[in-house]
Amino acid sequence: MLEARHLEHRYADCIVLCIEHVELPAGSITALVGANGSGKSTLLRVLAFLEAPHRGTLVLDGTPITTAKTRQAARRAVTLVEQQPYLFRGTVRANMRFGLSARGCRGTHAEGRITQAMAQLHISDLLDREAGSLSDGETQKIAIARALALHPKVLLLDEPASAADRASTNHLYQVLEEACKNGLTVCFASHQLEDAYRWSERFIALADGRTSPVTLENVFRVVLPPGEGAKCVPVGDITIHVVTDTEGPATIAIPPDDLIVSTKPFPSSARNQFAGRVKRISDAGRGRVMLTVDAGMELVARITPAALEELDLSLGSQVALSVKAMAVRVF
Repeated sequence: MLEARHLEHRYADCIVLCIEHVELPAGSITALVGANGSGKSTLLRVLAFLEAPHRGTLVLDGTPITTAKTRQAARRAVTLVEQQPYLFRGTVRANMRFGLSARGCRGTHAEGRITQAMAQLHISDLLDREAGSLSDGETQKIAIARALALHPKVLLLDEPASAADRASTNHLYQVLEEACKNGLTVCFASHQLEDAYRWSERFIALADGRTSPVTLENVFRVVLPPGEGAKCVPVGDITIHVVTDTEGPATIAIPPDDLIVSTKPFPSSARNQFAGRVKRISDAGRGRVMLTVDAGMELVARITPAALEELDLSLGSQVALSVKAMAVRVF
């Protein structure tokens, strides 16, 4: 497990990271999300021991990394692939060999690791290409394969699919998911919430260099039946209608702002209608109220304080929720 405690990092007099605690459990996939400039890339570089924080402690597998010796060992255990990775001049094979050679892995042992990593990402045909002839997407894949070949304990990825098409993106995350089953710890930064929802188990959200809550209301993992158009999927004790051509394992999400709240069912074209009881009422900020409703599955809706007053809702109130099938997002 990799942890950061009481972390503060500065560029000149500007604080760019101020994080009390972050942890990446062993064998997990964590998504790091946030707007451009929120500190995602900087946090990854600090976690990779490429930049030393001005304050705070990094802990790897229970050992605080506080000395030059422990830092050197940690840098061998944690590998970062940056958004625009650098490849040396020469062939892809030479690039793959370089990092392994620096770690004392050469000969047939190194070639075996290279062959395996390239095959995992379906890019074996690139081995004898010149690095300078690769596209941005191919360069990203080579850099990730190079990192996987090192067999790190922790793999950090900065926007790993920014130059990939959807099929390549899905395959990449499937490879990472399988590697985690074998003990690898992965953290990837992405501006694509769809990828974060679908492929990660945990989320870290950054805003202005600080962690902030991640909105994960009404997000469910499901298995979608084959076919196109309208589909029904069971989620807990309710059935949710969606419109999609996606099939198999997927994630669906109902945006809390799209749930219509009423005190009793009313005629509507919305295919999804749920009856339930108000379980929690909380301030959602920005002049909104969060309602948590037990409808056989917890569902969260956001409404205005004026709507709360007009509907005369309190804890235990019976409500009806509705949302159109087209509003249900599928990842």
